[in-house]
Parts: sequence; C-alpha cells; structure tokens
Amino acid sequence: MSAYDKVMLARSKGRPTGAAYIENIFDGFVELHGDRRFADDPAIVGGLALLGNIPVTVIAIEKGTDTKERLRRNFGMPNPEGYRKALRLMKQAEKFQRPVVCFVDTSGAYCGLGAEERGQGQAIAESLMELSTLRTPVISILIGEGGSGGALALALADQVWILENAVYSVISPEGCASILWKDSKKVKEAAECLKLTAQDLEANGVVERVIPEEDFESAFAQIKELLAETLPGLIATPTEELLEARYQRFRKF
Repeated sequence: MSAYDKVMLARSKGRPTGAAYIENIFDGFVELHGDRRFADDPAIVGGLALLGNIPVTVIAIEKGTDTKERLRRNFGMPNPEGYRKALRLMKQAEKFQRPVVCFVDTSGAYCGLGAEERGQGQAIAESLMELSTLRTPVISILIGEGGSGGALALALADQVWILENAVYSVISPEGCASILWKDSKKVKEAAECLKLTAQDLEANGVVERVIPEEDFESAFAQIKELLAETLPGLIATPTEELLEARYQRFRKF
C-alpha cells in the first residue's frame, strides 16, 4: 500500500472518530465545555473519565460521523477556542494530578478569517509551550489524520502512539505538492517524500507505538490495555524526570 493510499484510508468515512474511542475505552465520561474566553468549540471534545480506577482527562478532536454532524464539528478543524478549551482542561488536570490522554484526528487547524482574528497561531503556540512543561503525564494517540500544527498542538506528549493506517505530517500531501512543484497532480510523490505513514514515523522515532487495525474493536481493546499498562509508570515517575524525558524526546528531532 502506497503512502497516499494510507492518507486516503486515514481520511475514510468509515473510521471511528474521537468520540468512539472515548466511549469504548473509558468509563463515566463527563464532558466539559468552553474556553472561558469566547465560546465552546464542538471540534474538540474533552472532559473527565476513568480508566479502570485511574481518573484521567480525555481530549479528542472530533470530525463527526454524518454530514450534519461534520458541519457542526467543522470537519474536525478546531478554532482557537477549541485549543484554549483543551489547554484549560490540561491545566486543570495538572492541578489535580490527572494524566492527560489525547486523540488526534484533524486535517489541520481551521484557517478561516474569524479563527485568525481570534488568534489561531497564538492559541497553538500557547498549547505547545504549556504542554512542554505540563507537570502531569500526557499520551497522545493519532487515530486518523494528523495534520500540521493543528495536530501537534495536542501531541506534544510523553509518548505518541499511532494507529496502523493513520498518518502524521507537517503538511498535507496536496499542500506539499502545490508548494514544492506547483502541481497538485504530484500528490502521490509528495506523500512518499513526507514519510507520513505509521511505519515511517516509528522508524524515525517520531512515535513510540504502532497499533494494529485488524478491526476497530480490537484496536479499542488494545489501546485500553496499553494505557492501563503505561499510565501507572508515568504517574509514578518523578515530575522533573518526566519533564526532562519529554524535553529530550522532542529535542532529538
């Protein structure tokens, strides 16, 4: 399967969205709304939940499953208030010493006029800056498309995992082809050059785990099991060691 085939698979309508992962992995999810500055962004779902007996903060980029829902969720392209809501929940998790689990699936942050007027770039930058020193464990899981800074804003984590047919890249293949070759027909070549597949990312040390996709029920079960195995160790790690390891993880890139 080519890199662009993986891109199309990552974008396919049949893939479970972030809400499905929350529903199938965690118990007692309570959604929290709003950034306390402007509005609530439906493209990002976040709140409190339990993983077994571990209280966690869960944040997911949500694309929606049908046309009406996709329009309401802005096709999973968050506005600044979405990133600010996510950051508010992360800081709350830090205060109460809850680990943070993020599910990432976006073509990128919304680039509309209103988003730019409300500080899209600043919202992403604040998220990156705060996550780099957040004093609680963070795990991010790429479940579909991981596009540019809009994905990285929720993926500056202690560990980053990816599903077998998900992708993660600094730019879409279409955008890359348009910029490098001024030719959108070279999208397949661009996808190969970007090294955006799960297998490429693991080989280059960008992600720690690739989760098989034999079927999504087994993927849910495997993620739940892996989180249950991994989170206690991260929680037990002294905070300064956790932050240093996170720093070194990204410094090596």
